[in-house]
Amino acid sequence: MHYAISRSSIFVADHAARQRRQLMLALAVFAAIALLPSMISDVYLMNVLVLTLMYAALSQSWNLLGGYCGQISLGHALYFGVGAYATSVMFVKFGFVPWAGMFVGGTLASLIALVLGYPCFRLKGHYFSIATIVIAEIGLLLANNWNFLGAAMGVQWPVSPDSWWTLQFARTKAPYFYVALAMFAATWLVTFWIVESKWGYAWRAVKDSPEAAESLGVTVFHTKMAAAAISAFFTALGGGFFAAFVSYIDPESVMQFQISLLMALPAVLGGIGSLWGPAIGAFILIPLAEFSRSYLGGSGSGIDLAIYGGLIMTVALISPDGITGLYRRLRSGAAV
Repeated sequence: MHYAISRSSIFVADHAARQRRQLMLALAVFAAIALLPSMISDVYLMNVLVLTLMYAALSQSWNLLGGYCGQISLGHALYFGVGAYATSVMFVKFGFVPWAGMFVGGTLASLIALVLGYPCFRLKGHYFSIATIVIAEIGLLLANNWNFLGAAMGVQWPVSPDSWWTLQFARTKAPYFYVALAMFAATWLVTFWIVESKWGYAWRAVKDSPEAAESLGVTVFHTKMAAAAISAFFTALGGGFFAAFVSYIDPESVMQFQISLLMALPAVLGGIGSLWGPAIGAFILIPLAEFSRSYLGGSGSGIDLAIYGGLIMTVALISPDGITGLYRRLRSGAAV
């Protein structure tokens, strides 16, 4: 018995040490990324970096539901659009600062996720994924025809002096960079905390086997609902930030299906259900997409989609669990 207790203590201490190393690594990465604006003066490159960090945060948000809980949503553009419209309407029509609009949008998106989750989480597998696509498309149609939201014309933000209060900066992209970095860091840290909490273990149990999780006392339905609400909240924060960043939104720019894909694909490429997978995927896919649009024929050519497809197929053949899974196997000396 004394031997068992000793082994248990060693395991707990080793696990805590690994967690500390993981956290220190994350802080070092965030600090290194924060130095980039001082090294880059090109406005276009800064724009790409802002979008990359934003999608790293969005993909990590998607990963909470799709990666850890195993509920593959392809309709997260709905929550992104809710955040973008809530922030824009509150700022343009009612004078609320974007920061308030972002959190209102996040709260509204969480409530919508709970309402939609009630019927959708009774579906399984690809039926759930199809339902999320359909619901997001309905949201797109509503936004296109809702005059209060500007319908198809969208919402144009007024020109404002540079200010952190209104989140408007015309002279430099650096402030947006740091806000996007803060969002990425926040979603990573929240994920880091949840993964080792009771919620995290419940989510992974539901992903592996809902029936087995239920037999162990996990309330599967409530577990899925919690994951959906948290994921939707952070996705909507990203939508609100994007609205402030571009200063103009319409339904096609914030609620089209491709936005949902751009949240899911980085996690798939980097490794779903992992802390660093979404960020690794975003830092590969988003710059490739932006550079291909700029230098290889524009947004209508579909070259970025071909690159996405090629990368995803290559990684799926070599390592179905993504780049992080490949790294773990190489590190352990296992066959690829």
